[in-house]
Amino acid sequence: MARVIAVANQKGGVGKTTTTVNLSAVLAQKGQKVLLVDMDPQGNATSGTGITLEDLSLYDALTGDARIEDCIQKSQWGELYVAGSDADLAGAEAELMGRENREYCLKNVLAAVRDSYDVILIDCPPSLGLLTLNALTAADSVLIPIQCEYYALEGVSALMDTLSRIRRSLNTQLVVEGILLTMLDGRTNLGLQVADQVKKHFKTLVYKSTIPRNVRLSEAPSHGEPIHIYDPKSAGALAYLQLGDEVLSRLDIRPVERIVVTAEDTKSGREDKGKKNKKTKKNKKKNAKSND
Repeated sequence: MARVIAVANQKGGVGKTTTTVNLSAVLAQKGQKVLLVDMDPQGNATSGTGITLEDLSLYDALTGDARIEDCIQKSQWGELYVAGSDADLAGAEAELMGRENREYCLKNVLAAVRDSYDVILIDCPPSLGLLTLNALTAADSVLIPIQCEYYALEGVSALMDTLSRIRRSLNTQLVVEGILLTMLDGRTNLGLQVADQVKKHFKTLVYKSTIPRNVRLSEAPSHGEPIHIYDPKSAGALAYLQLGDEVLSRLDIRPVERIVVTAEDTKSGREDKGKKNKKTKKNKKKNAKSND
């Protein structure tokens, strides 16, 4: 059964979608079968993975108009699958408001596919509305990105209060998976001070991996590619690859790197084999002359 992780922070611009997209793709590269659930009506996680919505979206599954299986598309990045969204999802919040047990809609929808994946990551909108409540009710844990800036701790304090209320009433098993420091500029005293404050306050909950402020991370979504595909050598790519290992370690899952054989590798292999065969023939001739 999949581990369901909600990536949440009611503060906008902290790197929720960037983290959800890149962590999902990295985990898929490391051998996991991953489902990314885009619970943000902006649909940035959908486009960021290169997915173009067809007829059905997560909205249709939440409103009961379609099965979740029919709303999932396979990305081109290994075993990464996406339940995509668009602006229609904003209407779902109003439609679900009158339903009984409306906070459990996403949990009930995901129950049909939970056994089919290793990890399910949910990208939450920048609010604490019904869509985010659905994500936190469906999740086993929550990953909290924190931007290294002055107001960071204030936003997290409000989120922690919300998590406490959810644990009391909707999801008693919900835990904090980890806290991720994002957009860290190591050249500024403010960024380093905020990072130190977060580590002192949350201690072992804070991931050792930190995501730097990186231009390539901002460029990758416009190309519909995860950062480790768009620019594998960038600081952002290396940071998310490290985070992937750390997440798997906390989940007690051993990463299995997927080996991709390229045309160049195949050509190189043929050349090496040819050299080896020539060397073998040469040795045989040499031995034959010696015997004579």
